[in-house]
Amino acid sequence: MTTPSTAQSPRSTPQGLRWEPSARWVRGRKGDVTVVDSRRPVLVWEPDIPVPLYAFPRDEVRMDLLRPAGNPHTGAHTGSTVFYDLLIGGELLENAAWTFPAADLAGHIAFEWFRRTGRGLDHWYEEEEEIFVHPRDPYKRVDALPSSRHVRIEIGGTVVADTGRPVLLFETGLPTRYYIPREDVRLDLFEPTEHRTGCPYKGTAAYWSWRGEGDVPADIVWSYAEPLPAAGAVRGLLAFYNEAVDITVDGELLDRPVTPFTPTLSSGAGRRRRTGNGPGRR
Repeated sequence: MTTPSTAQSPRSTPQGLRWEPSARWVRGRKGDVTVVDSRRPVLVWEPDIPVPLYAFPRDEVRMDLLRPAGNPHTGAHTGSTVFYDLLIGGELLENAAWTFPAADLAGHIAFEWFRRTGRGLDHWYEEEEEIFVHPRDPYKRVDALPSSRHVRIEIGGTVVADTGRPVLLFETGLPTRYYIPREDVRLDLFEPTEHRTGCPYKGTAAYWSWRGEGDVPADIVWSYAEPLPAAGAVRGLLAFYNEAVDITVDGELLDRPVTPFTPTLSSGAGRRRRTGNGPGRR
């Protein structure tokens, strides 16, 4: 088995992968079965994908539960051609694992995360803390800071939030998000939806959609009822997509930023238009 160097800085492969060893004890489970138990995981970044994943030495993986993939998902992961199906309790999970075609990562197995892709292992732990969606990026930071700035938010000229006690959330690579106490938000202008998202830094978010006039993206408001410790200051507060509403901070109207969320928010899919007798999707 090839063991990556213990140097604590990202290295690159000819395939465009970046990787570095992690000192965290990582376990991955499917239901009650531990499939991965590793004290030598490797963080891997694929080209053009902003979040990392883990790869594990084969001797820390339950290889007896893996079978060569019957229908390998060739091309899904940076030139990978070797895929595995996972067989547990009579259930076959296709293409749940794979290897990267890089000499530096030879002898390592990567796995899909169920909460990210809808297949693969459904519970992951770093030390004794469960983590969600994907591994935390050691080069990404999230800070939630209480503030006394005056923040006003409008949709189509209607003031939907106005506060002097926001919490500002600073997250690497994203615009500042303004979290606002519920009593300072016109929540009567919105309706809860069934949409949920998970974030490895903040937790699971619930969403609300605009009930008023105009072409407004669905699920434009969100809140973390039980945030992870790093974002505890936003507990129960409400945030809006800067990309789709008008936000004024201390009297200055902010430009709408362009982010990875912009294409979804700008597309016809997932938007709401109020017409006729009630709200509807288009």
